[in-house]
Amino acid sequence: MSGNVRSRLLDELSTVSRRYVAAFALFNQAVADRLGLHPTDLQCLNLLSLERGPVTTGRIAELTGLTTGSATRLVDRLEKAGYVVRQRDAVDRRKVLVATVPERIAEFGRTCERLGGDWSPLFADLDDAELAVIVRHMRRTVEFSGEQVVRLRGGLV
Repeated sequence: MSGNVRSRLLDELSTVSRRYVAAFALFNQAVADRLGLHPTDLQCLNLLSLERGPVTTGRIAELTGLTTGSATRLVDRLEKAGYVVRQRDAVDRRKVLVATVPERIAEFGRTCERLGGDWSPLFADLDDAELAVIVRHMRRTVEFSGEQVVRLRGGLV
């Protein structure tokens, strides 16, 4: 691939990436509004549904990049809305864990699917190699974004 073609593709990738991020943020806001949640609360629920079990508020702070105080307030809001409950750790009774409420998480998933529609047709015409490139890109983007959040929150800009 010539340098000129690559340069144009990288320019286009920069533009479409910015539009992609904006579209996702606006979609996230619209879903959060419909559910009566803050967009960060919505994404926290998303992340909690990917965890293997109950987590500490400290873990929620890690997942979201929030301070522990902000994570505590986020858990308060999610608890008030009925999406999570606080419970004592069975092993270390001093530790408080945040557990999702399965029925509410299932309802949350159904609502997000209904509001977001079925995304699978977007990938129907792609072969396995193309899907693998997208998955690899998304994994790298998640890792890079996490590093950037740490950098930005750490004042390393």
